[in-house]
Amino acid sequence: MTSVLQVRIQECLKKREILLMSHAVLGYPSVDENIETINAFANAGVEMIELQFPFSEPIADGPTLMHANQVALQNGITVSQCFKEAKKITTAHKNVIFVIMTYYNLIFHMGDRAFVKQAADSGILGIIVPDLPPEEAGDFLEACEEFGVSPIFLFTPKTTTARMAYIAERARGMIYCVARAGVSGYSTLFSHEFDLYIKRAREASSLPIGVGFGVQSREDVESLKGKADIAIVCSQAVRIAVEKGPKDAAAFLQQLR
Repeated sequence: MTSVLQVRIQECLKKREILLMSHAVLGYPSVDENIETINAFANAGVEMIELQFPFSEPIADGPTLMHANQVALQNGITVSQCFKEAKKITTAHKNVIFVIMTYYNLIFHMGDRAFVKQAADSGILGIIVPDLPPEEAGDFLEACEEFGVSPIFLFTPKTTTARMAYIAERARGMIYCVARAGVSGYSTLFSHEFDLYIKRAREASSLPIGVGFGVQSREDVESLKGKADIAIVCSQAVRIAVEKGPKDAAAFLQQLR
């Protein structure tokens, strides 16, 4: 079954050769600044935005996003507040595709069904959970199917072809291809080996493919055209938004294409 997320992505791809997905850590540096940044990203034409629900041990995140998670939690942001803000954000930006990025501890604590239902009620179309393997995602997958939210799973360069097929059977909406080993926030060399990896990903799944971890420049995005459907630019955009302001971060994203 084709999910709403996949349909929305495919509609956007009729207008763009490659889409942009960026990121906001809810509560960092503040909720008000989240809103300002997301408004700027939307006005810059970013098609997709990850809303990260902060967690104390964000194991897939590099220094920028790890710091952002810590500050957001120190500021007192809660899961309930994240959903409240997500609802406001998705209502204000109907043309932008929003997904949640978080870690499974938060979902488990709330309950898979309750979390996914609230995500759907908040206008969220997909959920990325880097530390949830599909073998252990039964309850989460059932909830996603019930409420029409896409479970977004990850491929990595080390993922075998057989495992890609296994993951692809359970994924909906899109596949998130991690560009390299390690955490987010560092540059990536898009080599011949990377091209072979993306070719394997294409053969394993018919879903749109996003590439993240180290996409930082216009040259990076250009190199992904014809290979990926979505360039995922997170740490760099968050860093610029905080250091220079949302307008500069939006301008950075806009010039990537």
